[in-house]
Amino acid sequence: MKKIELIFGGLLVPLDYCMLVLAAISAYFLRFQKPLTGLQPVLYTVPFETFLKMVGLVAVFWLVIFALASLYHIRGTRRLVEEFKKIFLACATGVLLIVIIFFFQRDFFSSRFIILAAFGFALVYVTIARFIVIYIERFLFKKGIGVHNVVLIGDAHTNNVIANELGQKKSLGLKVKLKFLNFDHKAQKAIEAYLSKTTLDELIQTNPNMDKEESLRLYEFCDERHIVYKYAAALFDTQSVNISVQPIAGVPIIEVKPTPLDGWGKIVKRCFDIFGSLILLILSSPFMLLTAILIFFDSGRPIFYYRNEDQKKTARIGQYGRPFFYFKFRSMVPNQHYKRYKELAAQNTRKDSPLVKIENDPRITRVGKIIRRFSFDELPEFFLVFKGTMSLVGPRPHLPEEVARYKRHHKRVLNMKPGVTGLAQISGRSDLDFEDEVRLDTFYMENWSLWLDIVILIKTPFILFKRRKAL
Repeated sequence: MKKIELIFGGLLVPLDYCMLVLAAISAYFLRFQKPLTGLQPVLYTVPFETFLKMVGLVAVFWLVIFALASLYHIRGTRRLVEEFKKIFLACATGVLLIVIIFFFQRDFFSSRFIILAAFGFALVYVTIARFIVIYIERFLFKKGIGVHNVVLIGDAHTNNVIANELGQKKSLGLKVKLKFLNFDHKAQKAIEAYLSKTTLDELIQTNPNMDKEESLRLYEFCDERHIVYKYAAALFDTQSVNISVQPIAGVPIIEVKPTPLDGWGKIVKRCFDIFGSLILLILSSPFMLLTAILIFFDSGRPIFYYRNEDQKKTARIGQYGRPFFYFKFRSMVPNQHYKRYKELAAQNTRKDSPLVKIENDPRITRVGKIIRRFSFDELPEFFLVFKGTMSLVGPRPHLPEEVARYKRHHKRVLNMKPGVTGLAQISGRSDLDFEDEVRLDTFYMENWSLWLDIVILIKTPFILFKRRKAL
C-alpha cells in the first residue's frame, strides 16, 4: 500500500463529512429565501444551532452508508461513472432512511423541503469534491506518483495489448515493468532480482489456459511476497456471468443465460426504450428536419434510404436473426448499394471480417459526408426503437449478407435487439476491429443493466463530436 493511497483514502472521510454538512446548511438557508417563503410560509422551524448539532450526527450516519456502498476503497483507480453511481445510491439510501424517521415527526423536524433539498445539495457537493480528488489522483498518476508497478505473465499477444493500453492510459495508475511468457525458473529469478531493487505491486496472469499447477505456484509466489494477484478470465468464465442453479435429484444443474435481459429485465429495457425514444424523437426533430432539407437541396429525392436498386425494401438482421425493415436518411447516391460487392470490392478495408467498409466511398454525397460524420443519417432509428424492432442501446444492426458470413461465436450478439448506439460504438466506432466489436457487444449482453444503458447513452454524443470516422 503506497502512502499516497492512504492519504487520499483518509482524506475522503472528512471531505465527505464537510460536504454533507455544507449541503444541509445550504438547504436550511434556501428554505428562508423569498420565492419559497411566498409559496409556503415558514410556520415553525428548528433553531440553526439545534439544526447544526442534528446535522453533525446525521452526517456521521451517512458516512457509514457511504462506507457500506464501497466509497472508501483505498486504491485510487476510481472511475467517474461508477463513483457517481455509488454516491447517488448512498445519498438516496441515506435520505430515504431519514425521511422514514422524521417524515411524520413534525414536532421534531417540520421541514420536509430541507430534507429533500439537502439530498440534492449533497449529491452535487459530494460528487464535485470526489471528482476533484479523482482528477488530482489521475494528474499524479500521469506524473508517475503513486503508480503501481505491474508484471505480466502469459500470452504474448495479451501481454502486449495490456501493456500498450496501460502505456496510453497513464491515468489508470498502472505501469508494466516486466513481461514473461511462462512462470518458469528464469522468470521467477528475474522477478526476485527486480524485487531486490524496488517494489512490484501487481502480477497479472494473462493466459487463461495456463496449467493449474503453474497458476497455483504463481498465486503462492504472489501471496508470499504481498503482490496483488490478478488473472484474465477464460472464455467460459466470461460466458458464465448469468447463471441459475436448480437441484435435480440432488445434483446442481446450472443454466447459463446469455444475458440478464430475461423476465423483468426485458420489461424494464422495453419501457426505457419507449420513453427514451419519445424524448429523443422530440429533441432530435429539428435536426431531422434540417437534415431532410439539406439532402433535398443537395441531391434531391429520395430523402430516406429505404429501397435498394432491385426495389427490395432495405433490411437489417435483428434479434434472433430475424430480418426487419430498416430505413435512415440517404447519405449516398441512389441505387448504388450493391456496388460495394462488385466495382468497389477491391477497396474494402475490412476483408478479414464479415463487414464491408469502403474507405473514401465515392457513393457518398457532399451532405452525406457531413451527416455521417455526426451520425445524423441514423436519427430515424428512434422510430424503429419506438416500434420495437430496435433498442436504444445494443449491438449495431448489420446487413443480411454480412450476417450470413458470421462465424458461430459472432452470432451470440443476435440474442439482443440491435441498438442505435452501443458499447462498441463508444469504444472506437468504425476504428474497431470486428472481433473487438463482437467482444464488447458480448460483454454488454452478458453484463446488461439499466445503468449501463444510461452511461452509454450519455457518452454517445461526446464520442460523436470527437474527430473520428463515421460509422
